[in-house]
Amino acid sequence: MNTLSILMSAFVLSLVGLGFFIWSQRSRLLSRSADGGEVIFARGEIGFAETLTLRNPLEANAVDSQELLDRAAADASTAPVVFFFYCCAFVWLLVASAAGLTASIKLHAPDWLVSEAWLSFGRIRTLHLNAVAYGWAPMAGLGTALFIIPRLLKTELIGGRYAVLGGALWNAALVAGLGSLAYGVSDGMEWLEIPWQIDILFVAGGALVGLPLILTLLRRKVAHLYVSVWYMGCALFWFPVLFFVANIPGLHRGVEAATMNWWFGHNVLGLFYTPLALASIYYFLPKLIGRPIQSYNLSLVGFWGLAFFYGQVGGHHLVGGPVPAWLVTLSIVQSMMMILPVVAFTVNQHLTLKGHLTALRHSPTLQFICLGGLMYTASSVQGSFEALRSVNVITHFTHYTVAHAHLGLYGFVTMVFFGAIYFVVPRVTGRDWPWPRLISLHFWLAAAGIAIYFVSLTIGGWLQGTAMLDESRGFMESVQITLPYLQGRSVGGALMALSHVVFAAHFVRLLIGGERRTEQSSAYLSAPGAI
Repeated sequence: MNTLSILMSAFVLSLVGLGFFIWSQRSRLLSRSADGGEVIFARGEIGFAETLTLRNPLEANAVDSQELLDRAAADASTAPVVFFFYCCAFVWLLVASAAGLTASIKLHAPDWLVSEAWLSFGRIRTLHLNAVAYGWAPMAGLGTALFIIPRLLKTELIGGRYAVLGGALWNAALVAGLGSLAYGVSDGMEWLEIPWQIDILFVAGGALVGLPLILTLLRRKVAHLYVSVWYMGCALFWFPVLFFVANIPGLHRGVEAATMNWWFGHNVLGLFYTPLALASIYYFLPKLIGRPIQSYNLSLVGFWGLAFFYGQVGGHHLVGGPVPAWLVTLSIVQSMMMILPVVAFTVNQHLTLKGHLTALRHSPTLQFICLGGLMYTASSVQGSFEALRSVNVITHFTHYTVAHAHLGLYGFVTMVFFGAIYFVVPRVTGRDWPWPRLISLHFWLAAAGIAIYFVSLTIGGWLQGTAMLDESRGFMESVQITLPYLQGRSVGGALMALSHVVFAAHFVRLLIGGERRTEQSSAYLSAPGAI
């Protein structure tokens, strides 16, 4: 079978599979009928945003009190576990911020902090990546999943102690892994630098974290599984498979190792962090505006589109490498096909939020997750076109790729997790965020920081790529041309790091002096847009 036949077969099979799924769903994908989207609300709750205070006592009479009590019980069962994961997430966010900003400054001031080997760019940048990839993002994402899934299953979390033990093992592994990287011991592949001997602890910890969610799922009180459960459940299935296959010692060598490396590196973003973030949006967005998502079936199309098309997109990082041309071309086709689930999500988010934009002025969670949703669309569409050979030949091996990666992992995933934490923390601690202005400051510092970071590296990376393709220009010219944009990167990175300090300081202030609530916080409602 020739290359064209393989690619056309993959393309046709993907379309037929997705088409069959769409046909099997109920008709009228954009119908106003909420269908399965209503399961996240108690009876009588639609029309009111879930908040921490009860404004109108008449509203309580219209809502099924038993469902609210079940929700409060689910929150209480997850509170200590979620709190532990979020505390770890805050620590790793600050560690990653310090390492990332240091690495950024070293790109335009290479003689800064050179007395210690662990502060060299190669090591500090790797510390930053792993602190984000295995510290901040998993702790925030898994903490959010542990909060949301019992709510959606209307069941108390079963076996929460296993999750705490698993989280402790995971963090111990990360401390050991970062220590080995700082010392100079590494497996040498991006996203997979931590030695495989330490990875065994990650596997054990991850298994223990997933066990309570499986036990809770088996004892659920609902017949229908909301789309967020699909996303989070599959993320918790996909990641162990990815991590196990990628870390089998001695199995992958040479070109095969490079192929596996980018299969893992891309899929850990698209099949672990992305589903956790999308699941959060599909839960918090309807809850904060008091209405179900516009099209529940369209949300399932987005889920299955991600599952069908994302698995092989990492191959476009190997354009020009010693790998079969059909493998790279298949990756490009899959990358372009990813536009379908992205459009499905984007349309659904827009139609759900339509008519409720005023709620953005009042809800910090809504501000963060809506910005994150927009960045999902932007980063995904950009990634699809970046995979094309005509674009890739310019952007490959440049800072343009770094800008794209941060738009996805920070502009999308991290922003959504910020919003989730602002919603969840008062419900698991029983305390309000004491200074609302700090939430606004955090948002604008983070948004301005990623905007400056992305624009600077996008422009600088494109100029760098065109300079490297020009045979009349020396390589050092392509380096020098990026210096002003690397300085812009550091400015953006500094704003993001400052926003994280504000975020963490506000969290500490909440713990030591926030107003304690006596009510069961998750059992109370107020009008849409009120916080």
